[in-house]
Amino acid sequence: MNITTSWEALQDKRFRWFFVARSTSLVGTSMAPIALAFAVLHVDKKASALAMVMTGRTIALVVFLLIGGVISDRMPRRLVIQMSHGLTALTQGFVAWLIISGQATIPMILVIECINGAVSAFTMPSMQGLVSQLVEPRLLQQANALMSFSRYGTQLLGPVIAGIVVAGPGAGWALAVDSATYVIAIVALARIALPAAVRRTSSMVADLREGWHEFASRTWLWVIVVAFGALNAMQMGAWGVLGPYIAKTNPDLGVRGWSLVVSAQAAGAVLTTFVLMRTHLRRPLRSGMIGVALMAAPIFVLGVQPATLVLVPIALVAGMGMEVFGTGWSVAMMENVPEHAQSRVWSYDMLGSFIAMPVGATVFGWLAAAADPRTVLAVTGVAYLVIALGTLLVPSVRNLGRVSSIAAKEDSLVE
Repeated sequence: MNITTSWEALQDKRFRWFFVARSTSLVGTSMAPIALAFAVLHVDKKASALAMVMTGRTIALVVFLLIGGVISDRMPRRLVIQMSHGLTALTQGFVAWLIISGQATIPMILVIECINGAVSAFTMPSMQGLVSQLVEPRLLQQANALMSFSRYGTQLLGPVIAGIVVAGPGAGWALAVDSATYVIAIVALARIALPAAVRRTSSMVADLREGWHEFASRTWLWVIVVAFGALNAMQMGAWGVLGPYIAKTNPDLGVRGWSLVVSAQAAGAVLTTFVLMRTHLRRPLRSGMIGVALMAAPIFVLGVQPATLVLVPIALVAGMGMEVFGTGWSVAMMENVPEHAQSRVWSYDMLGSFIAMPVGATVFGWLAAAADPRTVLAVTGVAYLVIALGTLLVPSVRNLGRVSSIAAKEDSLVE
């Protein structure tokens, strides 16, 4: 496969405009946590205030996620995304104005961010369901690799922009920039032409039931989602909570070393997107779960040898493995779940993840106080490996291949 072919998905005007819209909004999304954190702390310097705002946003997201999946399958997904982006632009812009004008209060910010969380519950299933409508089936892996490149790239760029703006004009102006990115994304999405959505006459309850059937009838799908309930809880707790704690208390790592480790993980994912644009995964879930298992290594090493020079290369490889799973999972879902049920099935998948992460943060916070954190990390690393590789004992996970016609076309493009 030559270089031109590896970017073939972007030659389709519809996907190209979607890529522009998604990349632009992701810049805002990656800026938001830093901008919002400093905005809240500008109003109330207590960490509990920030925790309350972030928890409220997450709860609203979880509550509305399944409804978001139903709406995204009933209405044109482009329209759902545009409406969601419009509400996000308005709410983030309003918070920005409140901060800049000095009128913000924590209750005001909490209410607005709960609205933002609810809006995200419609955006995310629509985004995932829309990709398969924009590119040929044989280009799904490449398109998803490109989206991953955009996501990880903006995760590196967005916080830098947010930090510069927060340190300069202030957190309110950073939120204003975040708001503007969604306006630009709305304009880009308007350039995408799609066939009219099929009108559904069934009730929302019937649609939810149908989505559950599509989810539960595929063993490989629910096995992976259940496994990731545990894996996401472990990763959030061990990597997201105990990681910074160990870094701060260990002179061989430190805050600067930890930032390098996290950046290395993201860099590994970015590098892998280039490989996945030019090759294809014959067994996307088998490759993906082997890739996921690599994350066990940095969690384990963080417990037994928390040193920057040791962790950076291990985190780099783990990031590569996680991206293999991310792209493989998206391809498996988009090829094997009917287009009319895509958003609902994605919403069930996302629900498992979003519930697991705060649970993991809470449990591991308690474990860190009740036991030696480094021992907890070492044990977690082993458990993570066992669960990740244990999914391969399920035949449909281990053997799920690509749709034969798509695989044949991809083979013809490989040199």
